[in-house]
Amino acid sequence: QVQFVESGGGLVQPGGSLRLSCAASGFTFSGINMNWYRQAPGKERAWITTISSNGGTTSYADSVKGRFTVSRDNAKNTMFLQMNSLKPEDTAVYYCKPPSFGSWGQGTQVTVSS
Repeated sequence: QVQFVESGGGLVQPGGSLRLSCAASGFTFSGINMNWYRQAPGKERAWITTISSNGGTTSYADSVKGRFTVSRDNAKNTMFLQMNSLKPEDTAVYYCKPPSFGSWGQGTQVTVSS
């Protein structure tokens, strides 16, 4: 069964950092590009970053470029999102999933507030 479990969210002050994790199972993780998405209160879920299957290529939404870094450990079937210089507008539930298959996990809540 394909499954994604996000973790690492929490409450952080503006300017702070968090590192999210995405544990994947039920498919050949090392062969699949992976995405992070987020859904802010009252807004639709939005793509924020993609990492290629071997981690060699990444792309980011303009809203997070230069502040967020995606990485993966294929030996552990896990993807990460390092989030620095966090802003209140980064407050959202964060999800991971490949672009072409799988159901959404429960997500992890990130709240940026003083």
